[in-house]
Amino acid sequence: MKTRLLSAASLLALITSPTLAESFNRIASFPVVANMAEGEDKARTSSAEIISVSEDGNTLIYTDSPLGGVGLIDITDAAAPKALGNIDLKGEPTTAHIIAGKAFVGVNTSESRANPSGRLAVIDLASATEVESCDLGGQPDSVAVAPDGSFLAVAVENERDEEAGDGGLPQMPAGYVVKLPLDEGNLDCAGLQKIDLTGLAAVGAEDPEPEFVDVNAAGEIVVTLQENNHIVVIGADGAVAAHFPAGAVVLEGVDTRTDGRLDFTAATDPIPREPDAVKWLDADHFATANEGDWKGGSRGFTIWNKDGTVVFESGAALEHAIAEIGHYPEKRSKAKGIEPEGMEFARFGEVPYLFILSERGSVVAAYDVTDLTAPKLVQLLPSGISPEGAVAIPARNLLVTANEADLGEDGAARAHVMIYQLSDAAPAYPMLTSAGTEDLIGWGALGALASVEGVEGRLFAASDSVYGAMPSIYEIDITQTPARIVAQTVVTRGGEPAQKLDIEGLTSDGEGGFWLANEGDAAKLVPHAILHVDAKGEIKKEISLPIDLLAQQTRFGAEGIARVGDRLWVAMQREWGDDPKGQVKLLSYDLESEEWGAVAWPLEPKGEGWIGLSELAVKGDHLYVVERDNLIGDAAVVKKVFRVKLEDLTPAKLGETLPVVAKEEVLDLIPALKSLTNGYVVDKVEGLAFDHEGNAWIVTDNDGTDDSSGETLFWNAGQL
Repeated sequence: MKTRLLSAASLLALITSPTLAESFNRIASFPVVANMAEGEDKARTSSAEIISVSEDGNTLIYTDSPLGGVGLIDITDAAAPKALGNIDLKGEPTTAHIIAGKAFVGVNTSESRANPSGRLAVIDLASATEVESCDLGGQPDSVAVAPDGSFLAVAVENERDEEAGDGGLPQMPAGYVVKLPLDEGNLDCAGLQKIDLTGLAAVGAEDPEPEFVDVNAAGEIVVTLQENNHIVVIGADGAVAAHFPAGAVVLEGVDTRTDGRLDFTAATDPIPREPDAVKWLDADHFATANEGDWKGGSRGFTIWNKDGTVVFESGAALEHAIAEIGHYPEKRSKAKGIEPEGMEFARFGEVPYLFILSERGSVVAAYDVTDLTAPKLVQLLPSGISPEGAVAIPARNLLVTANEADLGEDGAARAHVMIYQLSDAAPAYPMLTSAGTEDLIGWGALGALASVEGVEGRLFAASDSVYGAMPSIYEIDITQTPARIVAQTVVTRGGEPAQKLDIEGLTSDGEGGFWLANEGDAAKLVPHAILHVDAKGEIKKEISLPIDLLAQQTRFGAEGIARVGDRLWVAMQREWGDDPKGQVKLLSYDLESEEWGAVAWPLEPKGEGWIGLSELAVKGDHLYVVERDNLIGDAAVVKKVFRVKLEDLTPAKLGETLPVVAKEEVLDLIPALKSLTNGYVVDKVEGLAFDHEGNAWIVTDNDGTDDSSGETLFWNAGQL
């Protein structure tokens, strides 16, 4: 196995570096739905977008535009955050800051994009009431506080209508920046200064759309004009001191096609950076997160001198590191990839940290920017879905992120606020990485896990239909921490990547190849089947399920496979048409006689969602089965491992009354799912395998970050 030479951004060297004395680990996950009042409809969409903290570091405030207000969280005990409720603002809040017991909130009240309006609201937190406001004359976006507390800077974006025309500029009215004086925490509306930005950018000069602002210690304001691909520096006197185009980047080694495969071999034409968040790093330098908008998005971040000189450009390095930990959003390949959007900067002790938030990868990247010309990626932190805002609290060694996506209406994850602590504990995440291979291996959606007889220190995993154009088997070195994907074998048919596969089960054939369980979908003409592949991944045999059984099929079929001698056992995920309620089949296929049979598996009591089987594995004289519901977070009830004696598995012929097996519960997985990274309980526990020492290994399926936080949990659960 060759080893790829590591770039400065490669995670491999950094997560094993003996000089990394401290690391960030998540210590709490707060679902923002917890801030809804008793009796309120908690199925309503809520969100956590831009987040800030009180001066004493004990109270968080975040904007929640779907609910039209701000939420408050008590983090006096950061590991056990407490809900303080929501405050209704009768509009769309965009940014909030707490100063001397008051919250200063930008509120968008626009009736239309052609007629924007908004205010800077002042809320007394003790009474939870709005006590003052300043009319901003347009739609506010970002709000920043001067380090000395002397003023607020507001980006009044007056955003365009993306559905109008080609969605581009100009679309009047123009945006601008507002400077609002503060006197010991009191707002001076009469001193409001409107700073004109028209005529500066080469793109849409008459229609600037300021996106994000930040203020340095000298009182200088930096503002990004995202759609205009321009950056402006405003002096302490309120006049434009410098401005320059954000420019474009040519990316090498990126995936530019949304095609069900991970292929990091393309190069791009120059892509406009179109920066979103911006943060000062010192008196003369700032960084931008280059999310992109209507024309661009360079998938990384840039460090600038305030005269417009580029000091550092990340290029595709961050995207590569995110792909190595399984968080690359393949469905965004033809657009803006990982989409860095939010950003935070703070000094923890002697180390200046720059935090980059990947909206689509659902990752927080922590960089040591001691050397601004060569930032060092020190960690990638697991986040909720779509991190939008972040706030650092160095005095308490804390970092907090707000994650805007709320998928609750689909039974999926809710929006969360995540809290991380810097300590001398080892990094808990990632648990699995492909860093260090000669060629970049992108991966994700691991729906199956297996061991191979006689192969010590290795397990094998397979990806499911998320990467249907490159179905793959991955070799994992479990002797390292984190475990490492060291090789990838693409499953082929006739020498070409096999199409329309949904590999949900994997077991060794004892001869260097594997048997695969393929979950079918009649609507997509994909058969429920078991496949035999050789050591090179070539499909040598395909065995469809019996015709009579297929007459009863549903979408949810083969979900696990295990070999016992000359017999294959296949777990069916959910009930088919001929199954008694609350039972599913364990199918049996005799490789010698080619006969099918089955036994019935009794499912646990069903909660709000559905329940089914996810995986099979054999150890000693038992067959082990993963059974799970499809629920997330506090709603999750069943994520368990059961076992049954092999001698009790006597299959009946299909069509006959099936014997019901007597199962024994051996492990409840929910405690580990909560504690391993202190996140919410994820849905899909889909892999189980035993190593050569008999330890059980578990892996979760991250759905390739599609409506998922992207987190893959992979751990040694010990002897069962």
